[in-house]
Formats: sequence, structure tokens, C-alpha cells
Amino acid sequence: MARVVVDVMLKPEILDPQGKAVHGAFGRLGFDGVADVRQGKRFEITLDGEATEERVAEIRKAADTLLANPVIEDYALHVENDQ
Repeated sequence: MARVVVDVMLKPEILDPQGKAVHGAFGRLGFDGVADVRQGKRFEITLDGEATEERVAEIRKAADTLLANPVIEDYALHVENDQ
């Protein structure tokens, strides 16, 4: 079994109000030295077997069309093989 992880983040030029709210909370709670916070989402997709190039390509297509909005979000995809 393998796991494909897709991390989705807002593009840098897109305002992130949730990240700003968390950043403000850091200071109010006494956590100093935090310059910025960006919030995103993570998808962990477990496959029934190996992560072949074809299966990873299918997940990449799903990320392009379902998991991320390409107008305002970027994503990174990587495979974690079962140890």
C-alpha cells in the first residue's frame, strides 16, 4: 500500500484571512517571533497497492480538478510508500 499526499495552499498573492487570524492569535497568546502564517489543507490518499506512475497521474488529475482551485491555489504532491 502507498499513500499519496496532496498539500494545497493559497497562492502567495491571494489574501489569507484565516492565516492572518491565526497569526494574530499567536501574539495574543504570547508566542513571539512568528512572522507570518498561511493556512492550507492536506489530503492523504491511501492506494490499494503500489503508487505507479499511472495511478499518481490520476491523483494529480484529481488534484487539478477536485482538490485544488488552480485559480487561487497551488498544490504539492508526493508519495509516501508503506515502510
